[in-house]
Order: sequence, then C-alpha cells, then structure tokens
Amino acid sequence: MFIQTETTPNPATLKFLPGETVLGSGTADFPTPETGAASPLARRIFAVDGVTGVFLGRDFVTVTKADQVPWDHLKPSVLGAIMEHFQSGAPAIEAAAADTGGHVAHEAGPDAEIVVQIKELLDTRVRPAVAQDGGDITFHGFDRGIVYLHMQGACAGCPSSTLTLKMGIENLLRHYIPEVVEVRPVA
Repeated sequence: MFIQTETTPNPATLKFLPGETVLGSGTADFPTPETGAASPLARRIFAVDGVTGVFLGRDFVTVTKADQVPWDHLKPSVLGAIMEHFQSGAPAIEAAAADTGGHVAHEAGPDAEIVVQIKELLDTRVRPAVAQDGGDITFHGFDRGIVYLHMQGACAGCPSSTLTLKMGIENLLRHYIPEVVEVRPVA
C-alpha cells in the first residue's frame, strides 16, 4: 500500500491519501480522541503521540498535530497507523455510529427556500474545493441574513479560514443570494 501525503493551508494539518475509499459517503470529524471512539481508524491515529485531530473524507484522512511536534517525527507513525488500519479490514467507522457529517437540517419556514439555495451552493461550489485542502464546511443555520457555517478538518483552526469565509464563501453567497449579508463560523 502506498499512501500519498499533501500539505494543506493549515501548517498543523496534513492530508493522507491511502488510494482507497475511506468513507463511502459524507465526512467524519473527530476533534478529540474521545469523539473518535467509534472509529477504529481514528483510534489508531489518535494512538500516535502528538495527534490532536482526525478528519475522514471520501478518499482521504486529514490529521492535525500539536504545534510543538514536527511533522518529520509524526508522519511515519501516522502513515503506519493508517496502513495497519487498512490491512486489518476494519471499517473506518463502526456502523452504529456512522454519521455522514452533513449540513444541519433547517426547519421549514420563511427562509426555507434561501436555505436550500445556500446548501446547494455549498455542496456544488464550496465543499469540493475545501475537500481538496483536506477539510469540509457544513451549514449550521441562517438567521436575519447571517449564514452560520462549521469548518472541519484542515479548515478548523487554519490561519486562512477567516479569509476563506469572508472573501470566498461570503462573496459567493452574497453574489447568488441577495438575502445573505454575512457569513460567520460556529464552533
């Protein structure tokens, strides 16, 4: 098995491409070891000293490290953990705990049509581009012109995430949906 790696805009995060399907659909974000308990793959990666976050995509694994640990020391152990996982034949996430990591549902109401448009633009224009960088962005709400988005994987804590939100996503949404006045991150 040959696992490729790619840098991301976030220097604390590295994208690992195992050349196999990681998740059949959706994404899974594990910002702490406790949240990764239902994922055999995340558990193996969190067992590597210095790993602080794991994010699973369709065909990639994004790993976030502690600031004081250099990638030169951490990368071989993470590669080994990923390889061991795929050789074990275990699922990335146990079936009972599978959550596709998608958008938060939005109640029907006066903004329902706007929310559908926002989600469609996120799914077709934003999420594929963000996945290239090892992350994901999901919809969490729309209230009085403000869109609330959750950044995951390499996007969470990335130095350029504010620029991505404000200059990229906010401008895109405002261009296509005049009711959008601002985009804000949620934790």
